[in-house]
Amino acid sequence: MSDLRGHSPRRYVVDVSGRRVLVGLTLEETSEFEGLDTSLPVLGGEAQGTELMPSAVEGRWLELYDKHDKAWIKWKADLMAGQGGNSPFFN
Repeated sequence: MSDLRGHSPRRYVVDVSGRRVLVGLTLEETSEFEGLDTSLPVLGGEAQGTELMPSAVEGRWLELYDKHDKAWIKWKADLMAGQGGNSPFFN
């Protein structure tokens, strides 16, 4: 599995309760993602080019990252289309 950290900026917004969350994630999911992100090992050169099955932790990290990334892409598209003020991802 490739190390996706550092390839995309963290994209936070303030939710309706004034808490900082990743776009598309709840406060609990944001907290979980951040914890998983800091616990994952960084793959070295020896692991590149091999097909590894992601662990449960890596799988959950990918699930949350994918949810966040899809919401971010939609939010950006809405902004480009002039609908940024109606986006459920930016309060």
